[in-house]
Amino acid sequence: MAHLADIPEAERNVIVGLDLPTFDTNPAVAGPPLSERRVAIISTAGLHRRDDRPFKLGAQDYRIIPGDTPAADIVMSHVSPNFDRTGYQADINIALPIERLQEMAADGEIGSVADLHYSFMGATPPEQMESTARDLARHLKGDTVDAVLLVPI
Repeated sequence: MAHLADIPEAERNVIVGLDLPTFDTNPAVAGPPLSERRVAIISTAGLHRRDDRPFKLGAQDYRIIPGDTPAADIVMSHVSPNFDRTGYQADINIALPIERLQEMAADGEIGSVADLHYSFMGATPPEQMESTARDLARHLKGDTVDAVLLVPI
């Protein structure tokens, strides 16, 4: 991950000056205790299965990653030149903490781990993602997911 202080001044000024979107609704809802929740991962690391199509700049879609996909079959096509991939290359759980969730489920800290997880290409303006988010919500509901672990990269 690039630290703001390490980014060239011109680019840093663009990042600091970005307007953050606001939304009229708050989709958070109450739910069961964490020990009963089914949890899925949503990452913005541009991850996908090796045989899936790579992300392109400005992508507004997502890739589905089954929970039983071997780590060696998951690749990153994040296009940002500022993204430091060394952590991800050393441990996939940095960007897709599936093993940590499985440990939490085994220890009874969460109810279960979802069958499917999702990855977006980061840096896409959120206000352009509403239809995609609604589509993803339908998938999550279909898998009886009632909690997501957001991994912003």
